[in-house]
Amino acid sequence: MFRPRYCTQAIKRYANLDVFPCLSQRTISTKSAFINVSEEVQHALETNKPVVALETTIYTHGFPYPGNVALASHLESVVRVNGGVPATIGVLHGTVKVGFQPEELIELTSSSRKPETRKLSRRDLSTICGQGIVGRKLNGGTTVAGTMSLAHLAGIKVLATGGLGGVHQGGEDSMDISADLGELGRTPVAVISSGCKSFLDIPRTLEYLESQGVGVATFADGRVGCVEFPAFWTRNSGVPSPSTIQNEMEAAAIIYAQINLPLSSGLLFANPIPIEHSIPRSEMDAVVAKAIHEAQQYGASGRDNTPFILKRINDLTGDITVIANRALVEANVIRGTKVAVELAKLELNRYGTLQLNRLHRTNSLGLIAKPEKPSKAKCYNLPSAKHFASSAVEDVDILVAGSLAIDLSCDYTPSSTPKLEASLTPQLYTSNPAKIMPSLGGVGQNVAAALHYLGVSVRLCSAIGADAAGTVALQMLVDRGLRTSEILTTSKSSRTAQYISFNDVKKDLVMAMADMSLLENDNCNFKVLWGSRLKRYKPKWLVVDANWSPSIMHDWIHAAKDLGAKIAFEPVSIEKSKRLFSSSDIPYNYIDLATPNELELEAMCDQAHRQSIRSTEWRQFMVECGLVNLRSEESDEKLSSCTSLSLVGRSIPQNALELLPFIPCILTKLGPEGVLLTEVLRSGDERLTSPSFAPYTWRNDEKSTAKSLDAIEGIYVRLFPAAQEVPEKEIISVNGVGDTFLGIIMAGLVTRERAKRIEDLILIAQQGSVMTLKSKESISPGISALRSLL
Repeated sequence: MFRPRYCTQAIKRYANLDVFPCLSQRTISTKSAFINVSEEVQHALETNKPVVALETTIYTHGFPYPGNVALASHLESVVRVNGGVPATIGVLHGTVKVGFQPEELIELTSSSRKPETRKLSRRDLSTICGQGIVGRKLNGGTTVAGTMSLAHLAGIKVLATGGLGGVHQGGEDSMDISADLGELGRTPVAVISSGCKSFLDIPRTLEYLESQGVGVATFADGRVGCVEFPAFWTRNSGVPSPSTIQNEMEAAAIIYAQINLPLSSGLLFANPIPIEHSIPRSEMDAVVAKAIHEAQQYGASGRDNTPFILKRINDLTGDITVIANRALVEANVIRGTKVAVELAKLELNRYGTLQLNRLHRTNSLGLIAKPEKPSKAKCYNLPSAKHFASSAVEDVDILVAGSLAIDLSCDYTPSSTPKLEASLTPQLYTSNPAKIMPSLGGVGQNVAAALHYLGVSVRLCSAIGADAAGTVALQMLVDRGLRTSEILTTSKSSRTAQYISFNDVKKDLVMAMADMSLLENDNCNFKVLWGSRLKRYKPKWLVVDANWSPSIMHDWIHAAKDLGAKIAFEPVSIEKSKRLFSSSDIPYNYIDLATPNELELEAMCDQAHRQSIRSTEWRQFMVECGLVNLRSEESDEKLSSCTSLSLVGRSIPQNALELLPFIPCILTKLGPEGVLLTEVLRSGDERLTSPSFAPYTWRNDEKSTAKSLDAIEGIYVRLFPAAQEVPEKEIISVNGVGDTFLGIIMAGLVTRERAKRIEDLILIAQQGSVMTLKSKESISPGISALRSLL
């Protein structure tokens, strides 16, 4: 359960007083065993960051599974992208959650429309929590009313939702009035919605809100003159709005005044559905009339009335209202987040610093702050308003920025044992018998999984589409125990990444098809979307794969270097490996480590030549090391002595040496031939002077270029044979083998207590790669046994 940072010590210190220190003007649940506030929301509340409450009946009783899972993740991402912190509110296993972990949100949304999953207004909260005490730990989605009451207890001032409840048709006789209206009359939370649904009595709804003292205003959204109150699916209801506001700043100013007067009622800001999704009022009126008539015929009243009418409207309109519903919810969340950001700026400008205010206990659920004048004695500096988009700095060893995909491994399985070498490979232009195995993949995900299995603190930054594949990928991540907080859900039109490999009888890759277009969109704002995450975690290392577009990949690299992080690069494929050298913007030594295979290395080297990316100082340095011409017979003989004639004949060490001025450590993966390490040696490295390393070392004894090359004094080239030969029958899948290798190398670099040479980790990484080779998973969980060796 959430405990504010100061509470435990402060209660002891001020045991004889009626007040104790806490932060800002927040209402924080501190005593209730039934309320759990996530760490992310807790920190945001403590530091006055903009927090947006999100209700959950839209997931439990609205959108069907699995679309509701994707929508829940997407709306949280929308809040973060626009500078806020999402606080999704609901009940899981009889406990109120203010802010869900991704796996918790998946669990709640996957229980949608089940009889035991409750729809929770204010009146239902004590019942569901009380039932948890006696063993009935139920789940529930909170309505606007339920969410408002819990948001207020947590100190959250803004709630974004789809539509509001209201007075039902005939409500003057039936008294069928949504609890949302009563909650607005007594709870000081601002609600942003697209008005109320058009099958409600909108004039009486507005009259009722007025009688409750609720301020109601509609965003002009480009309109002039008299602005009408929206009717959910349509921008106009025919009923004039009580007042009109122009922008989020104006809305925030009203909230700020409401809080500081102070008034105990809430505010309703109506945000009309985006014009491109608005359904003509005449069309909706006809559909609504038919649905209301049928509800009366079937006797659907009370809490059954709204679900019945909504279902009939969906049936009568097809997907039109579903698409409109999703669009307006997203628009409201964006608008609500911007309002929360403006409100946070106002509060910052008002006080300048975050005060340690004296709080009075009000009830068993919360502590309500009593504002005081700024104190010079006890205050904490707040970040400037422009930093509200980023969260608190967290200690993470490695941040992985790369693909998350669903992998399909297709292993050719001919009906008879092939006798000819050509028969080992699947035939073109026809169907081939195969064993097809799905798994969770993507280079970034694979590397992150390997690090996770080895106990490294890691976060994966990636994206999924709002589709079934994305839902499956997210659930599989949770099953692996990986954090999903930095996995963003993109628009409905985007596809979750997928990778299909076609392997021969020996399980060697013949061809692969990859759809990674999700990460190749150059239209995103890197600084807002991803740069803030780098600043939040301040990792020691960034691992970036080449599935990003060249511009975004370079943004990752520059941003990480600006924060002092080291960078490892995984080239992914022949074509994508060239993206690192897609322009001349390759800062010297920005990449610290790369792990290409033979063909990727060749492609990178060729691309560097095409872009005329060369280092004159490096060529001179090579001459001083005795490698006058890398393509000469003399150099071939020298390089063969520490690698092999076969590798030199294929120009593998030569290509690696040409890239060393840009990537000072290259591990070239060569399958059954092993791993080639090519590395620069700086002054003080024992390999420069130790006789045991002499066969692999070229020293620059003249040192005329050492100063210009950052004290580089030598080159190290060494071939490490394969750890073991794996019988063909034991190979399950080649997918993820190289990613396992990189993950183990990275784990060793950050977990060893004292600095170790990278070559000390190669054998361990090779052993782990063999484990994955024999595993049906893209990364073998068995590599966790190697943890003690790192």
